[in-house]
Amino acid sequence: MLSRLTRLPRPAALALCALPAVGLFVAVAFAPLPFVIAQPGLTADVLGSRDGKPVITVTGAPTRATKGELRMTTIQATGPSTTVTLPELLDHWFDTTRAVMPREAVYPSGGSDKEIEEHNLEEMAASQSDAAQAALGYLHKDPKDVKVDLNLADVGGPSAGLLFSLGIVDKLDGDGSGGELTGGRSIAGTGTINAEGKVGAVGGVALKTQAARRDGARVFLVPKAECSDALSELPEGLQLVPVTSLTDAVDALRALNRGEKVPSC
Repeated sequence: MLSRLTRLPRPAALALCALPAVGLFVAVAFAPLPFVIAQPGLTADVLGSRDGKPVITVTGAPTRATKGELRMTTIQATGPSTTVTLPELLDHWFDTTRAVMPREAVYPSGGSDKEIEEHNLEEMAASQSDAAQAALGYLHKDPKDVKVDLNLADVGGPSAGLLFSLGIVDKLDGDGSGGELTGGRSIAGTGTINAEGKVGAVGGVALKTQAARRDGARVFLVPKAECSDALSELPEGLQLVPVTSLTDAVDALRALNRGEKVPSC
């Protein structure tokens, strides 16, 4: 003999069936996602001082006083171990002052917060060494005779390399330029650089342009490969100048000083 089955009212049955879906949605909504939230970070004038000490110190060759600024730019991102959930991601997705970025794009080395910090500082130290080599090579100066000390080791990552090289070139006298690079302007930019003076791409360019304009820059040097990213949220009043090498960057700044046309994104 078959037992009689209890039949639930339709609304109750639907609610019961929906419980697993609701549970899944809640689990997904509050699960950690492999993203970071980034925003414009600090900028620093490499021709200026840091904690009372010049950012760039050159010995073994004459240097000149400079009037303008060469501002390296950064982004500020949530830490590698910080949990980013779906509601937070959606909240920042359409905010033009924030960016949602894959975690590996900002923290490619992985590891703990401390390990990533150490990795970034190592990259900055290597970048500074390459920047000095690139600048001295451009000026045809012997690194055995001319020594460069860079005092900005606590800002991790290699993306300030181009600005360091430009700062060294600007400070050194006797390079045949007939004047300083900035022409008294506030110039900002970003880009890695190798010892041969080749400029490489970096991340977060659109956020860095916002940081540059916020801190008074009118010209922004950007790796040519990242023109489209830089244009995506370009602040009003900021001129983009694409570069692929230290020579490109120096030539563009010289042309600006002469009132000539320079490359544009």
